[in-house]
Amino acid sequence: MPYIEGEPFINSVPIDTGLTNTVIKNDESRVIGLNSKNPELHEGMIRFDIIFYVRLRDGLSQIIINVEAQKDELNGYDILNRAIFYVSRMISSRKERDFSNSNYNDIKRVYSIWVCMNMPKNSLEHIHLVKDSVVNSYTWKGNMDLINIVMIGLAEELPKHEEKYELHRLLGALLSQDLTVNEKLDIIGNEYAIPMEKDFRTKSGNPRQFNYRACK
Repeated sequence: MPYIEGEPFINSVPIDTGLTNTVIKNDESRVIGLNSKNPELHEGMIRFDIIFYVRLRDGLSQIIINVEAQKDELNGYDILNRAIFYVSRMISSRKERDFSNSNYNDIKRVYSIWVCMNMPKNSLEHIHLVKDSVVNSYTWKGNMDLINIVMIGLAEELPKHEEKYELHRLLGALLSQDLTVNEKLDIIGNEYAIPMEKDFRTKSGNPRQFNYRACK
């Protein structure tokens, strides 16, 4: 948490070209802000779920992280295609905000993290750029790690508490519709030593208030 910069934007940053950055300074020469509306034809409003900057431990650079939640794997389109579109927009929309003109070396690394519930099994995959040398090999200058997609699949059944499924058990408990609030808090507090306010149990009497919003 200490490395998160500013306030995360939650369900407020639109995705389409020309709408992600719309607040312009008085001289109208530089895009500096974030719009909250994106009227996508036939699909209503499309926004990033959560997007925020994280300062790396060395303090020299930032990365941009986007977190999306899905109730299950979608049938209307392939979810990986959507994730690729998201990371592409995250980079292209930063022009004249995080980098200007042809200063492409100032592009920040981006991560789009997808949490997909009700999957057949637990999974965790990192999808990123790779280089295949077809004819000889040459070391091209640039960063291969700018684009990153992390797909997290959560099975319906909560996994046992073991190192391999540590992340899946935490997210599964947090997003579960079957566990009571006290059962969730016991797992989060006792197994993961996440500090909570003393009166948090009484504040969280409604299980729905305890769950994160899932994308449609």
